[in-house]
Order: sequence, then structure tokens, then C-alpha cells
Amino acid sequence: MVNYGFRVLPLTRRPDSSLIQQCMSIATPLLSDNMHRVQGTIAGFVPYHRSAKLAGAAFTVRTRPGDNLMVHKAIDMAEPGDVIVVDACGELSQAILGEIMLRLAEKRGIAGFVIDGAIRDSAAFRERDYPCFARGTTHRGPYKEGPGEINVPVTIGRMPVMPGDLIVGDEDGIVAIPLDYAAEVVQAAQRQLAREQRTFEEIAEGSLDRSWVDEALKRKGCELP
Repeated sequence: MVNYGFRVLPLTRRPDSSLIQQCMSIATPLLSDNMHRVQGTIAGFVPYHRSAKLAGAAFTVRTRPGDNLMVHKAIDMAEPGDVIVVDACGELSQAILGEIMLRLAEKRGIAGFVIDGAIRDSAAFRERDYPCFARGTTHRGPYKEGPGEINVPVTIGRMPVMPGDLIVGDEDGIVAIPLDYAAEVVQAAQRQLAREQRTFEEIAEGSLDRSWVDEALKRKGCELP
């Protein structure tokens, strides 16, 4: 019988390392735009690190609110470059992550954390360029009792995340790109980035064509002067 709700599974698929590297120079809005703006976390996730881009494979954890036993197990299992993504139900009454776990994950080469819950020892996070996104902080520590699951589908800020999805995070938020579509989405975002660079150049030159604004208003029946 499957021990649903209390089990540890391996991560069997990961995005190609070249895709992860490409995402280090692509802002999350561009990735979101090229998924029709339906895949991404809602507002409320704060980057607690000093500065750094987050990109890597989703190593997912689902845990009981206020309990981090499975997060400890994930730190022991995750490979360098993985992002530990924790669905703690958004509960802020007890921290899921603290400085000891931060130092251990950093030493093991884990790319960073996304915590749908709280952290503590926030000063230790803020003085580092080690990516950690969370909902909030509290001094109250966690329990280590379980249950929980590793490498199962989770939900982070209303965003579904599958094990192995390509996770990208920056100052604007976090997106999870489904693994089967990651290459296509990244390529489309790069094309959009090139278009926006041309737009910036036209703004600087004073040659940007803005006629589309009035044209859009006319199509919608707006009366113009």
C-alpha cells in the first residue's frame, strides 16, 4: 500500500543545465509573459537574501504546517543546483527554516529555497547572496515529527509545482516552468528580451512608434480629441 502523506520519493527528472544557466539572465516577467501570465506565485513571497538570482530544478517538499522534518531530509537528498521548494500551507506561526539549515544547504551546493511558510534567523539570510524566498519570519521554531512528502506535486502561492520543474526567482517573484515546456518557454522569453532591448534603444533615440495606443482605443470605441 502506498504510504500517502508520509513518503520520500527520488527526483528522477531535471532541466538541462544549459537551460538553468540561460534563466540566470532572464527576468521572471519575461518567463511569465510567455506562459500567458498564468504560471507564477501570487504576491507575498519576499526575497530574504541580499541579492542573487535563483534558478534550478524543483526538489519539492510537502509538510505539515510548522513541521520541518521532511525539509531536513530534502537537504540531505537534494543535489547541487536543486531548489528546495516547500509547501508548508503558507503558515507563519512557526519557522520552517533557520540559519543552521541555511549553512548546511549552502555548503552542499543546493541552489536555494522557496518556502510557502516562515523562516527565522532572517539576519543570517539577509547578509548572504544565497537565494531564499519565504512568506514571512517568526522566532518560533518548528516541530520535527512529520508527516510529509518529498518529490510530489505541491502548490506554492497558488502556483502548482511538479518535481523537476524549472524554478526561477528574482525581485519580482517566482515562476515554475513545466519541465516538458521549459526549452520552448526559455527560447520565447529570450526573443522577447531581444525585442525589449530594441524598444529601449528606440526610446533613447526618440524614435519609438506609439501610434498603437490610439489605434487600440479607437478599436474599442473610445472617443478621442
